Parts: sequence; structure tokens; C-alpha cells
Amino acid sequence: MDLQIRDKVIIVTGGARGIGKGISVLLANEGAIAVIISRTAAESIKTVNEIELAGAKAFQIEADLSDPTACEMAVKAVIDQFGRIDGLVNNAGENDGVGLQNGNYEKFMQSIHKNLVHYYLMAHFALPELIKSQGSILNISSKTAETGQGGTSAYAASNGGRNALTREWAVELLPHNIRVNAVVVAECWTPLYERWLNTIENPEEKLKSIVDKIPLGKRMTTVEEIANMAVFLLSPLSSHTTGQIIYVDGGYVHLDRSIT
Repeated sequence: MDLQIRDKVIIVTGGARGIGKGISVLLANEGAIAVIISRTAAESIKTVNEIELAGAKAFQIEADLSDPTACEMAVKAVIDQFGRIDGLVNNAGENDGVGLQNGNYEKFMQSIHKNLVHYYLMAHFALPELIKSQGSILNISSKTAETGQGGTSAYAASNGGRNALTREWAVELLPHNIRVNAVVVAECWTPLYERWLNTIENPEEKLKSIVDKIPLGKRMTTVEEIANMAVFLLSPLSSHTTGQIIYVDGGYVHLDRSIT
């Protein structure tokens, strides 16, 4: 299937590893130019090299998106390089465990900047180009916004904000034919997830207890499954889909596990 995104310039924040890498690779495989923005240049360069060795196109920009100025400069660098922006994937962030009891004002606000504020800033700075191209915005979100998790107030609040901004921007940008959607992730196997799991006593037992609660197939969601939905939503094939918060989670959030 031709997703009609050949030579489209699409920014992917946090696009060098995990879910972001999966999206970057699939975008490039479909003919788009994946512009990876990451604070770790070595990882970005490695991912770009992998994509280019496969005969596809990618570009990388090093930036710490918790710094508002870095967000602006990253977008400017994309425009300077390509002269256009056709899509934006807001993905960068991590569950940093800033909770109600173990956090404070400084940690909470740092986490909000790391996980939410740059979603707004990247969209804000990219917007003039997205208006020209009638592009698309995709926000990657987390189940914590709805289910809670415990001990992660800042991350849960950030993801609630991501979902709210998805609906808000979809309304605001209707006159410009810019579509805005979100993909919500629950239990997806990534290097970051594996690293977290290995900090727990009896990680194999913990993993089994998690997988047993995933209704469809009793397995983790793969990065490729998230990427498949993400790239479809960015493409013209989803041309009448906007303001949607879509769960790619094997039914984790919404299906009644007493039945499944």
C-alpha cells in the first residue's frame, strides 16, 4: 500500500530509539524523510546510518527539548535544511517517577518541561510550515493519563496534557486542514522498558504478571505496531481523521479483564 508520503519531511522527536526509532524507520521505508531530533547525537547518527544503509532518507538534529530555545533552533534547522515541514511527531519523554510523595516543585516542573512543554513548543514553532503544507501532527501519549500508575504524578499529568492538546489543536487547526491525532501506548517493549524491568527484583516474574493483564494475545505491544498506526495517521490515507486519541494496546486500557 502506498501511504503517499514520499519525500515528505517529518520531524520525530526522540526518534533515535524505542517507539520514536520505530516510527522514523517506517517513515523512511515509506519514502519520507525522517528528521530525528534527539539529545543524544550518537544514537541519532546510528539510526540515520541504519536508515541510509537501507536506501532510505533521514537526517538528525541534536537538541535537548527541555530547553525552549533548543526547540526553536531545532525547527529552524529543519527549515534551513529542507525548506519545509510536512509532519510532526511529538514523542520524546520518559516516565521519570516524580510522584506526589517523593517529588517537589522543582522536580515536578522539570518533568513537565521534559514530557509536555516541548510538545507545545515544537508544534508552535513548526506551525507556519505546517500551515503551508497542510501537514499533520501526531502526539504519542501514555495510558497513565487515564489509568494512573502510582508514584508518577508528573508523567501522568503530562500525558493528560498531551491528550487535551490533541483535541484542542485539532479544533484550532481545522481552518488550516491540519489534522492532529494521538496514539496512546500502554505496555510496549522498548529498550527503556527493558531497562526499567531489570531494576526490579525477579524481572521475569514481573514481566509475566504484566503480560497476563494484556487482553489480546497476552503479549506486549511491539514498537512496529505503534509505528504502523502512527505512520498511517500521518499519511493522507487517514485524511478525514482528526482529534482522535487511539489506543494501540491490545485492549489493555478499555477491555474488562474479568471477561477477557
